Amino acid sequence: MLDTSLDWYRVILKRSAGRLLPIASLPQGFSFVMFQPGDEESWAEIETSVLEFNSKEVALEYFIKSYLLYMSEVKLRTLFIQSADGERVATFTAWWKYTGIRRHPFVQWVAVKPQYQGLGLGKALIAEGVRHMINIEGDQIMYVPTSTWAYKAIKLYKWAGFELELNEDAPGGYKNQTVQALELIRDRI
Repeated sequence: MLDTSLDWYRVILKRSAGRLLPIASLPQGFSFVMFQPGDEESWAEIETSVLEFNSKEVALEYFIKSYLLYMSEVKLRTLFIQSADGERVATFTAWWKYTGIRRHPFVQWVAVKPQYQGLGLGKALIAEGVRHMINIEGDQIMYVPTSTWAYKAIKLYKWAGFELELNEDAPGGYKNQTVQALELIRDRI
């Protein structure tokens, strides 16, 4: 869950090429599945459950406008964790941003429904997602844009080999406020 009690600043993390891949297994009864048409509803539900959007309808509208135009890419780049009964409980989207100079691989969205947090799903999701991104993009620099509100996730990204990016002003076009953010969250990450 996001901690909206903090001032919001953009935090950028970067994973360099050649880093060791993180390893984490899914707990019994869970499995990875790739996006299929209709899963946009599950994506919206998951992202809304962690307070990334104010409503499922707003999340769904965002997903449709941002991703469904690229259905073949969405099917390749969006994965879920599902429970034994088939419920989608977590999601990871491996996307990119163009700057006019180069294409930057980005971890766009990572979320685990609150009732499933604390089971190791986040670690397994990020480990699988990083591995999946390398399979798609090759072993190159990849980024995660996040915020002070998601400081708990920053710990997981650091575990997966990402480091706080303190020098690049706007990788992939995202304004980098990591230096300012550290003043608020240094003792929490």
